[in-house]
Amino acid sequence: MFAVIETGGKQYVVTPGTKLKVEHLPVEAGKSFVFDKVLLVSGDKDGFSLGRPYVSGAKVEAEIVRNSRERKKIVFRYHSKTRYRKKKGHRQQFTEVKINKISS
Repeated sequence: MFAVIETGGKQYVVTPGTKLKVEHLPVEAGKSFVFDKVLLVSGDKDGFSLGRPYVSGAKVEAEIVRNSRERKKIVFRYHSKTRYRKKKGHRQQFTEVKINKISS
């Protein structure tokens, strides 16, 4: 069984027991979270349900593992022969979730 969920403007294919990093969610670590924007649910025997845009009544229950920040990405702008150099860094926040249950 798997599902396609939407969060943070991105779509993820999830199955029970998988861990994934999503855009930052305002929930503390150890708490549970329910994704209700489910685009597709596929069962083992009964085929699949495709939403337009979302599957009504479907939800994916997950547990928040941790909130953290990615490694620093360096943004370096450079123009040759003009002494132009700019160095900037960015660390994106993320939330790691563990998928517990998919229900339709």
